Amino acid sequence: MKKIYFLLFTLISTFSFAQGTETFDGFSVEGNSYVDGTFTGQDGSTWTYSQCRADYEITGQSIMIGRNRTPQAEFSSGLISGGVGTISFNYMQAFGTAVNLNVLVNDVVVGNVTSNAEQDVIKASGTITVNQPGDVVIKFINAENSAGQVAVDDVVWTAFAGTAPPSISITSPSDNSALAPGTTSVNLSINVQNFNVGATTGGFDGHIHWTINGTAQPMKYDTNDETLTVADGQSYTVFMQLVDNSHTPITPAVNTTTTFSVASINQVANITELRAGTLGETYELTGEAIISYIVTDGNRNQKYIQDGGAGILIDDSAGMLTTSFSNGDGITGLKGQLTEFSGTLQFNPSQNIASASSTGNTLTPIVVSVSDLLNNGENFESRLIIINSATFAEAGVFTDNTNYNISNGADATICRVAFGDEDLIGTAIPTGATSITGLGGQFGDDYQIFPRYASDIAAPLSVNNYNANAFSLYPNPTNTGSVSISSSNSDAISVQVFDILGKQVKNQTLTNNTLNVANLKSGIYIVKITQNNTSTTKKLVIK
Repeated sequence: MKKIYFLLFTLISTFSFAQGTETFDGFSVEGNSYVDGTFTGQDGSTWTYSQCRADYEITGQSIMIGRNRTPQAEFSSGLISGGVGTISFNYMQAFGTAVNLNVLVNDVVVGNVTSNAEQDVIKASGTITVNQPGDVVIKFINAENSAGQVAVDDVVWTAFAGTAPPSISITSPSDNSALAPGTTSVNLSINVQNFNVGATTGGFDGHIHWTINGTAQPMKYDTNDETLTVADGQSYTVFMQLVDNSHTPITPAVNTTTTFSVASINQVANITELRAGTLGETYELTGEAIISYIVTDGNRNQKYIQDGGAGILIDDSAGMLTTSFSNGDGITGLKGQLTEFSGTLQFNPSQNIASASSTGNTLTPIVVSVSDLLNNGENFESRLIIINSATFAEAGVFTDNTNYNISNGADATICRVAFGDEDLIGTAIPTGATSITGLGGQFGDDYQIFPRYASDIAAPLSVNNYNANAFSLYPNPTNTGSVSISSSNSDAISVQVFDILGKQVKNQTLTNNTLNVANLKSGIYIVKITQNNTSTTKKLVIK
């Protein structure tokens, strides 16, 4: 039979649930298109679902709870009279990373199950007690872009009359969850229903006995959260049980257990080792990496970093790196998770770095051909590179979020303009061969180059004309705060200064042949000198 993916499923009941058991299976939607449907339970309650896809199965067509939708996927019952009953279901992860399902009543979690990244493995939720009136909701959590989708089938509701039985559940941390390395404490939250937790005497039903890894904890006379101290690489099992005022477990026994762990961190010395890691694992980059470019267009706090052997893109949408960094800063001890987006390896930080480990570093772009980029693109991904003698197929001006076809020789690839707040936007596309400096990139199967500034194309840095003698530049190196530029005539001289990352740091016209560089940090710079339509490019070292 076909299994149906329901990206949003809503169950609305206008009737009270009757005593007895109902099973909802074999949902009657056919085909592989997004459609709506309804069916009626044995007690007359109406269930409505929408946006279903009929291309998977558990034991029949299945509810699919998915990701990246607004509102986030969930399905719910209407008001359950008396709030007495149990719900169970089978579920299976269709694809993606580990995802979880929470069962809630009036936004209070009464049960949790997780797929544990076990794709195509059918699992049972077990019996989840519903013991208060309100909407029962099964909600998909961890709904990031590629978190995954979970199919739900064989939904069984058992309603019964009478007084709701006591129950206790641990709502956080969820069972079988793995916390990120570096986690030092975790909040333990519980939900107790139909049992009056309090003092050992008076009008209270009793209290809670509990253990951590089998070690008894102080008896609990409230339902407040507890803060647990945890450490990397350790697993924890929390067991809780309702007892009466004589410390005897109530009958029948009511207890709950959750097991969770804190992942270990993998240490790597350099980005090459990091790139060879396993997606989804957490790493600490113990060696220093240099920031080649900070993306200021967008809200993902992205930074390109590289060392002597490789580069990687920091994707920090959570804003973990709160320290202010600059291009050329060094970062040491970076911790986070290795991920991938459309072929590009990314590093998602899990904690802040207090300060730069060094500043003012210079990076020399790696000279590559289009053929190099096409055949060995992984070696240049997220590294500063330069392609010489490149020709653009298009004309006009550069616009943001646009691909441009470039070639040198018989080979062609993509020059991607991706940084919309830089001065490259709106400048003219060269009509002849030029050099392109930028960051190696990948999208799907295509290896690309991402220029950052107008100077990355208009003022190529990998020139072989550093010793051109039409102009002189002295003293060089300099530590005096200024340099003199002279030529064969006295006409005005236009000077542009670029740091080694290609960013323009000075642009002025000289009338006295003296260039003030007192505000520039020590390092290597490229000086473009223009006079009467004659230009040359020289290297300047500031000590």
